[in-house]
Amino acid sequence: MDESNYDEFGNYIGPELATSSEEESEVEHDVEEADSDHSEDEGPGPMAMELRVEAPQTQIVLHEDKQYYPDAEDVFGPGVEALVQEEDTQPLTEPIVAPITERKFQVDESAQLPDTMYTKEFLVDLLGHPNMVRNIALGGHLHHGKTALLDVLVAATHSWPEWDAATPIATPTTKMRQPNERAFGYTDVHRLERQRGIGLKSMPMSLVAQNTKGKSYALNIMDTPGHANFIDEVAAALRLADGVVVVVDAVEGVMSGTERVIRAAVREGLGITLVINKVDRLILELKLPPEDAYIKLKHTVEEVNNTIATCPHTDASMRVSPELGNVCFASASFGWCFSLESFAARYVDTWQMPVAPKELARRLWGDVYYHAERRTFMRRRAPDGKQAVRSFVHFVLEPLYKIFAQVVGEDEPQLRTTLNALGIRLRKADYAMNARDLLRRVLCHFFGPPTGLVDMCVAHIKSPAANARAKTEHLYTGQMDGATAVAMRTCDADGPLVVSVAKQYPSSDASQFYVLGRIFSGHISVGQKVRVLGEAYAPGDDEDMALATVSDAWVYCSRYRIPVSGLGAGSWVLLSGVDASIAKTATIVDTSVAEAELAIVRPLQLPADAVVKIAVEPVAPTELPKLLSGLRKIGKSYPLAHTRVEESGEHILLGTGELYLDCIMHDLRTMYAEIDIKVADPVVAFRETTSETSAIRVFGDSPNGKNRLTIIAEPIDPGICEDIESGKVQADWPARQMGQFFEANHGWDILAGRSIWAFGPTVSGPNILSDDTLPAETDRARLRMVRDSIKQGFVWATREGPLCDEPMRSTRFRILNADLAESAMHRGGGQLIPAARRVCYSSFLTASPRLMEPISFVEIQAPRDCVSNVYTVIGRRRGHVTHDAPKPGSPMYTIHALVPTIDASGFETDLRTFTHGQAFCQLYFDHWQAVPGDPLDREVVLRPLEPSAGQQLARDFMLKTRRRKGLSDDVSIDKFIDDPTLRDVVREFQQ
Repeated sequence: MDESNYDEFGNYIGPELATSSEEESEVEHDVEEADSDHSEDEGPGPMAMELRVEAPQTQIVLHEDKQYYPDAEDVFGPGVEALVQEEDTQPLTEPIVAPITERKFQVDESAQLPDTMYTKEFLVDLLGHPNMVRNIALGGHLHHGKTALLDVLVAATHSWPEWDAATPIATPTTKMRQPNERAFGYTDVHRLERQRGIGLKSMPMSLVAQNTKGKSYALNIMDTPGHANFIDEVAAALRLADGVVVVVDAVEGVMSGTERVIRAAVREGLGITLVINKVDRLILELKLPPEDAYIKLKHTVEEVNNTIATCPHTDASMRVSPELGNVCFASASFGWCFSLESFAARYVDTWQMPVAPKELARRLWGDVYYHAERRTFMRRRAPDGKQAVRSFVHFVLEPLYKIFAQVVGEDEPQLRTTLNALGIRLRKADYAMNARDLLRRVLCHFFGPPTGLVDMCVAHIKSPAANARAKTEHLYTGQMDGATAVAMRTCDADGPLVVSVAKQYPSSDASQFYVLGRIFSGHISVGQKVRVLGEAYAPGDDEDMALATVSDAWVYCSRYRIPVSGLGAGSWVLLSGVDASIAKTATIVDTSVAEAELAIVRPLQLPADAVVKIAVEPVAPTELPKLLSGLRKIGKSYPLAHTRVEESGEHILLGTGELYLDCIMHDLRTMYAEIDIKVADPVVAFRETTSETSAIRVFGDSPNGKNRLTIIAEPIDPGICEDIESGKVQADWPARQMGQFFEANHGWDILAGRSIWAFGPTVSGPNILSDDTLPAETDRARLRMVRDSIKQGFVWATREGPLCDEPMRSTRFRILNADLAESAMHRGGGQLIPAARRVCYSSFLTASPRLMEPISFVEIQAPRDCVSNVYTVIGRRRGHVTHDAPKPGSPMYTIHALVPTIDASGFETDLRTFTHGQAFCQLYFDHWQAVPGDPLDREVVLRPLEPSAGQQLARDFMLKTRRRKGLSDDVSIDKFIDDPTLRDVVREFQQ
């Protein structure tokens, strides 16, 4: 190193040096020249390879470009996806590469249709003849055997070997123990139904069955749930049906579920037939003698007739009785069902009797006796009382008892001889079966197919063509003299298309919805463009109307679907591609119908209110869109489920009871949203009402101060609320008809009835707005011009009351005076709607407002020694017993009670705990009742963590509801009254 090139501080001061880039280029140039020289001079050889290897590598390689290990593509080859998971970002329980899971939530055998005793084409052809079709709904109480009865028809027409191998006991415990899931009820297709052992959805089943004479009919049967919470599914089934088959347990008799189905059928104007199921329990469990068994069966028939008689608008023609042919006897778990005529036909065919089966059947019920020695029938017993035997006992029950006794008690040789005499041939292996399985095998051979049930349905349930007129007049909201209504009344397949959609079903993977409807007229086909009219559609308002194209059509048979190109009037059809705009129910019409003639089929009239509610929110806030999508699907799947958003931002779900909401949450978590959801404790919906007439005429001004309304509030009778909600009186009636109805039914003055403007908050809401102004004080012409605005303010007020934002009930608002501005621009909707709402609130608060809570009806079955414990459980929940009596012919007691719904949470669990599982209850909403106490009484002291009692309840419920909704505790009338003088008067009156 030359020291002259550096100063005393070590800094370089010599000549300029070459840059690094120049040096690199020179080195590269030298290397290239050396390579070329060697390659030219020496040629390829070992020395050349050595020179290439020893060439200096001076290029810079960045850190991210360095490769210490081979890539996954180098190791596994191209086309392989490699996933790199960082540490601690995924739990150990979740695999890095999740396995492919098949989304299947219900049984679906559409890929391979089951074998049937008829061809699928024959079924579709029969559906094209309305006179050969019967639309039937199976209804009854929980666990009375509706699904098992339908299984008998399915087993007789389908290849279903699992049904033959199943244990003949129709109990949920036995069903859940079956090794093969196909052995469940044929219409129990939902996964939750199989886990719980009860039906949760109304499921249709279309099949071809023959009557006693061998004639084939197409039966569209809807199997409905029996639990009290799912009465909405029953209402949907009755909308599609022309008649109902009421199934009653022979031991339990008529229960609350049976009564509700009968009342709903009478309200819909449907024919009623009866099947007394589980007759085997009288023999095997109660061990009643034949004569006592007849008395028990007769008592059950009379119970049904008494229930029908208590319904309004019924007559003697609706009476059911075995000799009339509209009653069948069955044991669905043992696979047999017969009517008196089908049983008589067996006697006539076997013994070649010279009498018609119908004539013999008329003598097999009632006080008709058979004298064996004389071989005659008589209305009275013989003088000694021993020679004549009741005909039903002699010809029906005694042979049945003998078969049971022979199969259960005799050995194989004796039993073989008896069965050979009856013409029953069994295999040797059959005699080795246990008693119940052998008994079912023998009885199925003895009775054969359930032709008696088919005879009853054909004779006493009208065909779609015969019932079309009554169905149309009851449900159609359009003009009855129009072309559409005429085609509907005649069930014309060539007329305009009208399909009433009553139910929506999810696909097996819950990715889409299908709609099930009844074709009232016309013909629907795949690829057809249709109009979908929602429940809120009205002529002139097409907001709830949408255009859609039918992508697929099927005949729905629960576990499988039969694809069709189209179906005609009178049939049930399952459609795809039209559900996008349907919330609950809808009406599908052809696009060729003029818009002026469009009208809807009346929405479902549900016999219960959704009074139990829960608040839901996603665990992860980012999954809120999934929750909203799932809630919309829940509204499609459950007819009575409602969702709304409170002012606090809570998403509220309303249902009929605990089981109903539990099923909703199961579907929401596993099928529709597939997210983790937090659920609040269940609460109930309240209603707000008045107990007195407003003592002060309260007025309210519009925001511009140029309009003033004077309104008072007063309570109305509960009977009026029931008539409005049941549809006996309609808000769109003419004034003359409205006045006549209220005068005739409720004793109103005819002018008071004619002055009714609207019902609220809906068209069937239990609140009334009436015009009681005087022509001398009010300009009636101006009032008529602002009528719609005042009605909208009234609807707004009754939908959200001033106490705790709950709907009003049983309140009438009377307009006493209306001082309106002369200019139309000063009395628009923006001025009068809020003014009407505020004056409704102020008049309501001056009429002694009260809070109403829902009351549930409870029906309890328990042994006699558990009755005292039942009373204890009811008393602890503010309930009281209304009926307590033993069940005739059984060891059980039936107890009826009323319990506030807010205190009924966990009632069933508590009841079973106190009675050691011996009591069983059904609980459903019954009526609304005022809560004790004044909700505005500020002198009531509420202590935290202590339950309120007596007169404190109303205040307690109101404050807790307001706090939950994010409202202030104070309810003051001052914010609804602008005039200071009136405010002072009202304040003095309240004090």
